Amino acid sequence: MKLGPDITRIAALLGEPARANMLSALMGGEAWTAGELAREAGVTPQTASSHLAQLEAGGLIRRRCEGRHNYFVLAGQDVADVMEQLALLAGRAGHMRTRPGPRDPAMRKARVCYNHLAGDAGVAMLDALIAQGRIVDREGSLVITDAGRAFARDFGVCLDASAKRPLCKACLDWSVRRSHLAGQFGIGLLDRIYALGWARRVEGTRIVAFSAPGQHAFEQIFGRIGEPVAMTSP
Repeated sequence: MKLGPDITRIAALLGEPARANMLSALMGGEAWTAGELAREAGVTPQTASSHLAQLEAGGLIRRRCEGRHNYFVLAGQDVADVMEQLALLAGRAGHMRTRPGPRDPAMRKARVCYNHLAGDAGVAMLDALIAQGRIVDREGSLVITDAGRAFARDFGVCLDASAKRPLCKACLDWSVRRSHLAGQFGIGLLDRIYALGWARRVEGTRIVAFSAPGQHAFEQIFGRIGEPVAMTSP
């Protein structure tokens, strides 16, 4: 008998298209009902209930009961990380949809990755924070500097060093194939972007849509979306 974790069960859960579509929908960090997930997956409510039960038993999603309604969310950040990395691997291996949807460019520009900003905008934001000396990249491990803590405070982001969630974390972006910012700092920055009215979440999608003034304000701090940031000298 082989020892160690059995990845085959998780792989089987992720390998079914309807279940994969449900998990992808939950990558936005919001709670969805069974009916909403059934429509997203293109299956009947009865089939959706079976899939959701399997995902819940497999530890990939959690159920939230609100009155008479059940809602479903990803079980945690680690599930979102796996989904993001699988998307990256699929793209690198050439396993792409043959008919990309009309929302694909918007998804690539800016989207939610569970609870932080991803896509061109997310990568631009991390590039800028590193170039500005607010974050240091130590071989893929991100560390916030004193300048970064001051920036977070001035920007209205609360960081808690005693919390279990890391302050900074690199998350490899499937569409750009470079890292964007996760962790408390990444979550807090996206929350502030919403609060400042720079961007909004497009209902029913993971797309983060910037207004023209919002994109201008974002780019004043983090550089142009989709363009590399020149690194400053140490």
